[in-house]
Amino acid sequence: MSIWQLAQLNIGRMIAPLGDPAMEAFVAEIDAVYAKADAAPGFVWRPLSDEAGQRPWDDHTLVNLSVWQDLQSLQAYVYHQADHVAIMRQRKRWFLPMRTPHLVLWWVAGGHQPTEIEAAWRLEQLAAHGPTPLAFTAQVPFAPPRRGD
Repeated sequence: MSIWQLAQLNIGRMIAPLGDPAMEAFVAEIDAVYAKADAAPGFVWRPLSDEAGQRPWDDHTLVNLSVWQDLQSLQAYVYHQADHVAIMRQRKRWFLPMRTPHLVLWWVAGGHQPTEIEAAWRLEQLAAHGPTPLAFTAQVPFAPPRRGD
């Protein structure tokens, strides 16, 4: 197991609750998308989720929390796995634009399973301070801490 692994949280504001007919096509696809993520090289962990494959924070907000071996593994899945790319191209059908950060990355000790509270705090740090080693983005990444940091 690696000393450090990459945690990621992304949230989305849905146009309607998951059970709404407007979200039906998204719900129909998401289990397959997550099954491919779970089998992707570098995938480490995701908390248990509801039937739709994601955990709702409220009726209109979905949260996706996972851990990956490194940034390259996460990016390979996000940008090159066909099912994920296809659903992302259609995201405007199901999700509203967000004015605040909706994706945050941070390093965790190997084997650590971050909580949604921890992840929400990281997202708040990113919103308040921009990318730092505590909370960053794929566009402004930080290297894992060195031993002893």
